Amino acid sequence: MSDEVPKPSQSESEGKIQHSEFASSISSQELLVQVESEHTLTSVNEIIIQNAKAYLLQQSPITNLNLYDHLSQVLTKVLDERPDNAVDIIEDISKKVKRSQFSKKMDTLRDEYENSMAYGLAEVQKSLFVKTVETEEGAAADHEEEVADTPLPNVMEMAYYFEQAGIGLSSDEMYRIFLALKQLVEAHPLQKCRFWGKILGINGNYIIAEVDFREGEEDAEELGEEEDAEGKEDDKEDFDRTEEEETEEPEDKPPESTYKPPPVIPKEENRSGTNRYTYFVCSEPAKPWVKLPPVTPAQITVARKIKKFFTGNLDAPVISYPPFPGNEMSYLRAQIARISAGSQISPLGFYQFGDEEEEEEEGSVRDNYEENPEFEGIATAELLDTMANWVHHTQHILPQGRCVWFNPVQKKEEDFEEEEEEEEREAPDEPEPEVGPPLLTPLSEDAEVNNIPPWAVKPSSILIPQYASALVRSNLWPGAYTFAIGKKFENVYFGWGHKYSPENYSPSSAPPVQAEYASGPDITEVDDPTVEEEQALRAALEERLAAAEEAEEEEEEEEEEDDDDN
Repeated sequence: MSDEVPKPSQSESEGKIQHSEFASSISSQELLVQVESEHTLTSVNEIIIQNAKAYLLQQSPITNLNLYDHLSQVLTKVLDERPDNAVDIIEDISKKVKRSQFSKKMDTLRDEYENSMAYGLAEVQKSLFVKTVETEEGAAADHEEEVADTPLPNVMEMAYYFEQAGIGLSSDEMYRIFLALKQLVEAHPLQKCRFWGKILGINGNYIIAEVDFREGEEDAEELGEEEDAEGKEDDKEDFDRTEEEETEEPEDKPPESTYKPPPVIPKEENRSGTNRYTYFVCSEPAKPWVKLPPVTPAQITVARKIKKFFTGNLDAPVISYPPFPGNEMSYLRAQIARISAGSQISPLGFYQFGDEEEEEEEGSVRDNYEENPEFEGIATAELLDTMANWVHHTQHILPQGRCVWFNPVQKKEEDFEEEEEEEEREAPDEPEPEVGPPLLTPLSEDAEVNNIPPWAVKPSSILIPQYASALVRSNLWPGAYTFAIGKKFENVYFGWGHKYSPENYSPSSAPPVQAEYASGPDITEVDDPTVEEEQALRAALEERLAAAEEAEEEEEEEEEEDDDDN
């Protein structure tokens, strides 16, 4: 057996060479295709990356920033600081990076700070805590006078008792109101001052002070205001007179209307009825106090028919139907009068009618009372037991809009003299006088509204009733409260200034449309006559004239004959 390896034949070697060449040609084609596909994929990925980067580089029209730079800054901050649990605080880091982009670039030596509304209000209220520098002797004398007789109320004591029942404002705000009332007392000659309450508004609120001027002081102030108003009216009348003189009177005057408007109900005098007290308002403590004008019966009458939220702007118009005669200042004054008349109460016996008061005339109404020096207070249990131990100490407002009824038909002496000269006319019917409940009427006589009692009473504490005060809440005027304990009591109002109504509010309907004028022959249109009809009419008129002239000539001839015979 031979050890040599057999050599392939020439045909076998040639076949192997051809097979290897074919295999190499196939692998090179696949490689070329693979390279081309990888190149295409790379170009596609590059396009996707470029589109994504372009999207991230889009700037925000609001902040003028883009997400690409923001993410770069966030990641840079993370890598620089390397905080623990970065994934949990990545949102906070993003906010800090954004906040740093909006830092104001200062171009001054000192930073400029934007003052907030709270800071501006604090700057205004700094004046409340400033005390004028005085000498020790003068300060001591003034302090004794202030303690002896001051119209400034103890607002903090009132706030303490209301706080026991969960009613009132924060202690900080009440103290600022206390200081604001002190400024009001120092600026005006007041005999009495009281914190009436706070009426809420949409854009601002009203802090209200009820004051009573000293005798003669308010008249002097109003006299100056009336003189200014009269001067303006005189100027306006002179201007209107000159305009009337300049304008020529037309030849054909239009017919004058015979309509007479209903008589205007006059407002009540100061220190009486709805104008018993004067009211000042301000939006925030330390801001200027604004004096509200007296209220008129027309304003109260319309205020009963509308329901409007206050805006916080005293000069804002009151758009309503029926139209309100005035702006928001007058509407606020009307609501104050209504709330005071319906919700101001006191314990029975705290006030009494004076013994020296003159005998009442028939139909007159008592409007004055005084404090009872012998009042010893009513126990809290008795105040909570029955509403007969509470009385109204503010006059009731009649449907006319006044506390004392005014006869619109009564006439002055001048009117009677004019009527004597003129012909007799039919006297109008005498209206029936309006009568309301008298002063110091017990609350037990108040009428219910849809089986809802007008008042609700509760103790300030049910855990310690022996030291609790009695709290009365008005259900007709939500927000009106009164507390009483021993010889002390006080009324306050915190609300929107709206009266409770069991039904949804709906404005008054418009008046009916005026009827058409009655048609008749005097106002009926007729067709124009034709030419023939006009000629016939003209001929008939000429015949009548000719006949009349002949009759006159005959009469003259007869008279002449009679004269000749005589």
